[in-house]
Amino acid sequence: MRRKRDKVKVVVAMSGGVDSSVAAAILKQEGHQMIGVTMQIWPSDKQPYEGDRFGGCCGLSAIDDARRVAYKLGIPHYVMNFRDVFAQKVIADFCREYSLGRTPNPCIRCNQYIKFDTLLKRAKELGADFVATGHYARIERDEAKGRHLLKKGIDHSKDQSYVLYPLTQEQIKHTLLPIGGFTKQRVREIARDLGLPVADKPESQEICFIPDDDYPKFLEEHIPQAVKPGAILNEQGSLLGRHRGILFYTVGQRKGLGISAKEPLYVTAIDREKNAIVVGSKQKVYGNGLIASGLNWIAIASLKQPIMVKAKIRYRYKEAEAEITPLDEEKVYVKFKEPQMAITPGQAIVFYNGDTVLGGGTIGKSLGLAC
Repeated sequence: MRRKRDKVKVVVAMSGGVDSSVAAAILKQEGHQMIGVTMQIWPSDKQPYEGDRFGGCCGLSAIDDARRVAYKLGIPHYVMNFRDVFAQKVIADFCREYSLGRTPNPCIRCNQYIKFDTLLKRAKELGADFVATGHYARIERDEAKGRHLLKKGIDHSKDQSYVLYPLTQEQIKHTLLPIGGFTKQRVREIARDLGLPVADKPESQEICFIPDDDYPKFLEEHIPQAVKPGAILNEQGSLLGRHRGILFYTVGQRKGLGISAKEPLYVTAIDREKNAIVVGSKQKVYGNGLIASGLNWIAIASLKQPIMVKAKIRYRYKEAEAEITPLDEEKVYVKFKEPQMAITPGQAIVFYNGDTVLGGGTIGKSLGLAC
């Protein structure tokens, strides 16, 4: 049974999709004072004349869908301009990380700096008590510990707690996640029952600010100075070929290397100092551990001693048993029980205790099988 909420004023982030629409509908049914907001985040030099090709949650059709849902629900709807902060905090970070030979997750940065920071501040300016989104995750209060907890969504196949790990206690305190207790199937059923025009709208699988999901083209256009051809080396340092720029590669990549070998070769490391791509066999892509930094703890105030957890190193990866050991206030050493494939610098690692998010950080260094 879902916890009954007191009636409050809520700003709901409406992307034009079924999840945020049903989140708004649920809160409306509960009697809260609602304000629907769609965030205008596309770059000023890329007006969404291309329709849905320019990001499923950013184009003009997304705004139209959100507006139609808001009208159906009888709530006010506004479009807020977040272009500048999005460009600085998400797009610039995305480009910078790739230029450094790292692989970022822009959805995490968007949640960290846009939805639950900038939008939350705007919401408070409007006198709202909460921001609500259509994420598949849950929030609970642990009175014994005096902390707000972030938990997985009931539908584990859609769980999005991984991309919410940077949320602070203050942000979680002012956040509502109305659909975290439903399956995706049930969310669509609710939308159909309510006659919402987006009930059967397909999900967007692309990064919202990259047209056609064409990473290389986007990076080449935005940071052409970072496109520097260099060497492709094997594990022993021998030259096997040439690459067209480290920003076009990621750890674990097999296709598009442009070299032939007796066995399939994978990117095992990106050496920014040498401007080199290192390749090896599939076995060489595996690692036993990593160093993570940029930590944020949710279920605990800090990590004082080693603990066993389940850890996830990419959004679509399965969790793996691991021991995390604090190195200092900013870093932890993560030792996996079983080797993990493609531990990738720049990606997030999130720690779980059952369904509860303990916290997470950013992978800084992968440690090989000998660690």
